[in-house]
Amino acid sequence: MLFRKIQAYIENYFNSDSNKVLLIEGARQIGKTYIIRHVGKNLFENYIEINMVQDFDGNKLFANTRTVDDFYLQVSMLAGDKMKEKENTLIFIDEIQVYPHLITMLKFLKDDDKFNYIASGSLLGVTLNETTSIPIGSIERKQMYPLDFEEFLISQGFNSYAINALKNKFEKRESLDETTHEKVMDLFKKYLLTGGLPDAVNSYIKDKNIVNVRTIQSEIHGYYGADASKYDTERKLKIRRIYDQIPSNLENKKKRVVIQNIEGIKGKRYSDYEDEFDYLISAGIALEVRAISTPVFPLIESSGKNLLKLYLNDVGILTNILYKHNIRAVLDTEKSINLGTVYESVVASELKAHGHKLYYYDNRSKGEVDYLIDDYDSLSVVPIEVKSGKDYTVHSALNSFISNESYNIKNAVVLSNEREITHKGKITYLPIYYVMFM
Repeated sequence: MLFRKIQAYIENYFNSDSNKVLLIEGARQIGKTYIIRHVGKNLFENYIEINMVQDFDGNKLFANTRTVDDFYLQVSMLAGDKMKEKENTLIFIDEIQVYPHLITMLKFLKDDDKFNYIASGSLLGVTLNETTSIPIGSIERKQMYPLDFEEFLISQGFNSYAINALKNKFEKRESLDETTHEKVMDLFKKYLLTGGLPDAVNSYIKDKNIVNVRTIQSEIHGYYGADASKYDTERKLKIRRIYDQIPSNLENKKKRVVIQNIEGIKGKRYSDYEDEFDYLISAGIALEVRAISTPVFPLIESSGKNLLKLYLNDVGILTNILYKHNIRAVLDTEKSINLGTVYESVVASELKAHGHKLYYYDNRSKGEVDYLIDDYDSLSVVPIEVKSGKDYTVHSALNSFISNESYNIKNAVVLSNEREITHKGKITYLPIYYVMFM
C-alpha cells in the first residue's frame, strides 16, 4: 500500500470531536477513494461505502433523496445490517458531486448525529462553486493531490528515519554527500517519469516497465479530458482546447496562456474564458499560477493581472506527452533536451500540494521570476527560480527583483541539479529535490 500523508489527517479528523463533515476533493485517479476506504475499514467495525456515480448509472436511489429519513431508508436498502451505533458506523459518500443536493444534506445528517460521515468527489470543486446552498460551517474541505516527491521516496523504500535525515539537512542548509545526492537525484528523475498518480506508481513498483506506466498515464489524461468535456455542453470545446494546449503553452518562452490561441480568434480576452479556466482549476486537473507585477506580502492582495500560467496536475502526464517512452531524455539530462518545463511543473505541483498559492513575477522590462510564495514567518515574499541546466547562477530577472528595496525581499531561492547548498547575498541555492520540504 502506498503511503499517503493525508491518511493521518483523516485519522485525526475521526479521532477529534469535529462538528463538521470532512470532504476530500481533488482530481480523479489520485487515490481519494482508496485512502478513505483504508482508514474507514480500520477505524470502524461497520463501514458503508456508497458510490454515487454507480448509483446514477444504476437504480438512482439517491437522485430524489431530500430528507434525512429518506437518506437513511435508501442506505438501509444497501447496507441496513451495518447501520449500528454511531461509534462503530461510518457512511462514506463517494463521488458526491453527482448529486449536489446531498452536499446540502450533509449539514442535516451531521446535526442528526446518528452516524459518522465522510465524503469525496472528483469534481467537487466545480460542484461547490455552482451550488447555491453550500452548508457553510458544516463541512470541512481538504484538497488531495497526486503523490508528492516525499511520498514517492517512501514508496521506493525510504523510511521515516531517512526522510527525517534529509529534512534535517535541509533545515540546517547542509549539502548531502555525493553518493546520497546521486541517489536522491536518480529517484527525483524517476519521479518525473512516473509522476504521482497511484496506479502509475504502483505499476512502476511492480514491474519497472515504462510502457505500462505510460499507458496508465495516457488513459488518465484521456479521462481528464473527457471530464472536462462531458459536464458542460456549451463550454466543452473551449474547456478541452485550453486543457489540450497546456503542454504546448509551457514549451513557449513565456509559458503563459495565449488567449487568442484558444479558438484562433483575435480580440478575445481573459474574461471571455474565465469560467473555463475556473472549471479546469476547480476540477483539480490544472494548476494555476497568477501573474503579479508589484509583489507585496500577502501576495493575494497584489494579484490582479489577467496573465495566467496553467500546469498539468501531474508531472508524469507531462513527461509522457513530451517524451513518451524515451526515458533517456529525462534520466540522462541530454544536452539537446531542455527540462525547464518539466522542472517548473514538478515545483508547481510540490508547492501546491504543500498548501501554497502560486504566483509568478511578470515585468515587461525586467523579465519574469518563476514563482512567488508567501513567507508568514518573515511576513515577506520569497521568490523562487527553477533551473534545469548548468547555468543555474544566471538569473538577471531574479537579481533585479531582489534588489528592488520596495519589495522588501529577505530571502530568495534557486532550485537546480547542483548538489552543494550555497548562499550569495539574499539568494540560497538548493538542490531541486529539496522543494519537497518547502
